[in-house]
This record gives sequence, structure tokens and C-alpha cells, in this order.
Amino acid sequence: MFAWQNIPIKPGLKTLMHRGILVSALFAVSLLLLACSPKDNDSIRFALQSMPVTLDPRFSTDAAGSRINRLLYQRLVGFDDNFQAIPELAEWQQLDSQHYRFVLIEADRQFHHDGHQLNTHDVTATFEYIKDPANASPHQTTLAVISRIKIIDEKTLDFYLSEPDVLFPTRLDIAILPANLIALDHNFHDNPIGSGEFKFVRKPSPTRLQLQRLSDKQYFEFTHVPNPTTRVLKLVNDEIDMMQNDISPELVTYLDKHKGINVERSRGSNFTYIGFNLQSNTLSNLLVRQALAYGLNKAEIIKFLFQGSARPANTILTDDHWAGNSALRDYEYNPELARKLLNDAGYDDTRPLELSYKTSSDPFRIRLATVIQSQLEAIGVLVDIRSYDWGTFYGDIKLGRFQLYSLSWVGTKSPDIFRHVFHSSAVPPKGANRGRYINHQVDNLIEAAALESDAAAQAQFYQQIQSIIHDDLPYIPLWYEDHVYLSRDTISGYSMSVDGSYDGLKTVVKR
Repeated sequence: MFAWQNIPIKPGLKTLMHRGILVSALFAVSLLLLACSPKDNDSIRFALQSMPVTLDPRFSTDAAGSRINRLLYQRLVGFDDNFQAIPELAEWQQLDSQHYRFVLIEADRQFHHDGHQLNTHDVTATFEYIKDPANASPHQTTLAVISRIKIIDEKTLDFYLSEPDVLFPTRLDIAILPANLIALDHNFHDNPIGSGEFKFVRKPSPTRLQLQRLSDKQYFEFTHVPNPTTRVLKLVNDEIDMMQNDISPELVTYLDKHKGINVERSRGSNFTYIGFNLQSNTLSNLLVRQALAYGLNKAEIIKFLFQGSARPANTILTDDHWAGNSALRDYEYNPELARKLLNDAGYDDTRPLELSYKTSSDPFRIRLATVIQSQLEAIGVLVDIRSYDWGTFYGDIKLGRFQLYSLSWVGTKSPDIFRHVFHSSAVPPKGANRGRYINHQVDNLIEAAALESDAAAQAQFYQQIQSIIHDDLPYIPLWYEDHVYLSRDTISGYSMSVDGSYDGLKTVVKR
């Protein structure tokens, strides 16, 4: 049975800021007490807050797994800077509204285990496996529109759809596995085999993962270091070479001034939110959800806790996305309105609203949870924070074992995310409708958007979907967090992407 941490303390934001300064001071002193470890000159060492849940891309949904699997596997389709689908392994043409033809392009697409060129049989085997309900892939709904796949030759295959779907190419941003190993029920979770620019070497322990970049035989070691302060200590003392994100602004500020450490920041698209379990009798009440939204001071949290390294969000898609909705109004901080909404819902000082809030055991996320707890207490809501190790926390969220929780959507490119997250048919394991949101008008609009062939008209459908979801509040939209990359000055050539992927490892070098 897993234990969770109950956080009863409800300090104000200023108290938390002073506490952060104290922690930073103690951290600086601790640096003087830590001895340097021997250097490893063979590998580029990358520290992770959490290890991938699985290295089998047919089942991977967590951020770490998705980012590392991008290095190991290739896909038919990629995305440009405007989130439009572009060829990665294949070009395509739409032969009619329900018929697409894909042709594999000339590229280095050899599988790592036997050297055979990725072909249409591998594509078909991968997609058929995901489509099969018996395999319970969380990506099943993404490919549900495919009624039949026909192989023309080794490089050409046709997709026949059950209904028109102009977004269909965007659905094929899915890693391709070798058909011969799928047939053998190979264990991709522990021994991933793809055709990407990196190949799996070994996993010496549950906390270490080794890959090799094929272009120059450079080795990389990913190490699980869950505590952010420990990650920073290891970076400063040359026990790791680099890390990205999942670190508090105070520690970033400290490293900014540290000799021998490079700090880079970039604008991000990862969307952070508070999710509701809509099967809860309490949270099924829209008045309660609205009260919680108006009771949060996002601007104060971004200013003091994130030190400005985030920007407010109203929906999953950023304003510069072709299907984004920049017209959505923010749930601005209004504690008086929040208290009135709670009263209308039947809660007051004599009968306060009590809720549990689940988060990971990351110190910054716990600290963020305590600020949210403090702000909601000010409107008469008592929040019980429960923090778990990542695996337990994420497992509970997928199973619906929560009232409130906070997570981020990372790497979102296609507006079909709304089908995956909000369609009533997408409850886990068939999708990521973790809050069990049901709105048949939204279902119908999602399906209508998929049938629309005109991009401008389709964007209007998605903007309407976002408006309804914004009013229904199945989650509280919070912010888009900036990315931060930290490395020793012996590392160069890494570039950050807006979705926070690890693609920069394809060009990074170590002196």
C-alpha cells in the first residue's frame, strides 16, 4: 500500500516566499559540503525528474516517455512551427474525403535490431495493434477513424476512413515499431527497438537508461534524480551534464550566477491545469467549479512563485495555434464572487467546502499546491493536499481516484487533443478524459470538426469547442510554463523546442 503525504500547513504566499529564500540560503551552504564525484567522460549525462513509465510508444502517455521515445522511433508525420502537419517519413495525398495515400520517402529508416528498412508492413502492424481494443492502447481513439489499411507495395499504403477527417494526417504522429517483433510479442517496454536517431543500449537499473546516438556513436545516460535540489547539486559538482525543466525559479536564479553553468530560457506551450473529477457529487456542481476558478490568483502565483517564467492560459492551445481561441476571457481573481458562488452552492463558514488535492512529490509542485491551498482557504474552501511519488500519482489520475489534481499537457500540436481529452468516449484507457466530462454538444462539434474540409471553418468548430469547455470548466486553465535548460559549460549545440522535446540531443556535443 502506497503512503501519501498529508500537508496540513496553510501558510500565506509571503511566508512561502521567505521560506524559499531560506531554502536557497541553506542550499548554497550545502554546496560547500558536497564532495565532487569522479567524471564520466564517455557519456553525456542527462538528469530526469521522473523516468519514463514505459518505452513502448503504443502505451506511453507520460512526458518523459514521450520525449525519449521521440529519439528512439520515427513517425510518418511531424509538425512545423505553426503546428501544421508535415512529412517526416512519408508524403501523402487525399484521394477523396475518406481515402488517403501515404508514400514513404527516401530516408535513413533502418530498424536497430536487424537493419531492415522501415516499410509499409511495419506501419500497418503498428497501427493495427493500436486499433485493436483487446490491446487497450491509450492511443486507440486516435486511430479509430481508420476502417481499413491496404498495402500497395513496400513504400505505399492506403488508408480508408469510416468518415471524412481532414485532420487525419495529424493523427499519424505515432511511433512505428518493427512488424516482426510485434508478431513475436516483443517486450518494447524494457527493450525498445525503433529506427530513430538514437538506439537503446541498456537499462542498468530502474533509475538509469542508456542510449547511443547513431550518427557519431555518442553515448547518453538518463538518470532519475527526483529531487530538484539534488539535481542541481549534481550539475554543479559535475555528476551530470545537463537537465531541462522541473526546477524551481529560485534554483534557476542561483545557477544563473554560478560559474561553469549555462542557463537558457524559452517560451513554452506546455499547458498546466487543475483537473476535476466530475463524478464527484460536489464537483459536478458548476457553481463550485466556478468558485474555485475565481478564488485562484494566477497573476500572483506567476509573479512570485514562477518569478514571471509563465504566462496565463485559458485553453490547451496557445493563441498562435491555427485553431486557438484568443477571445476567451480569463477567470480573473475575484474572491467576493467566489464566496457568493459557494454560498449559492450551499457552503458557508458553518458548512465549509472540503476537498482533497493530489499532486506529485516534487517539492516545487508541493509548494505550488500549498499556495493554491492558502488562496482557496481565503474563500472558505479547506483543501487537503496529498502528495505521491510520480508513478502512484499518475496511476491514480488515470483511474479517476481524485477530486482535484494538477498536471500539464506537453507537446500538444493537433486540435484533435479535444477528442482525446474531452470526448465522452475517451475515458481511460480509451483516451485521457480523466475527469469523466460528458457534453454531447462537445462530442457532436468534435465529430463535425473532423468532417469539415475547409481549414478556416474547422478552426471555427474548435474555437466553439473551446468556448463551451471554458464555460463548463471541466478543468481550471492555469498557465503555459516557460522552458529552462541548464548545462555545464562543456556542453554546447543544444536547442530547445516550444513543446519541450529532447530533440536538441540530436545536435548536442560535449567538449
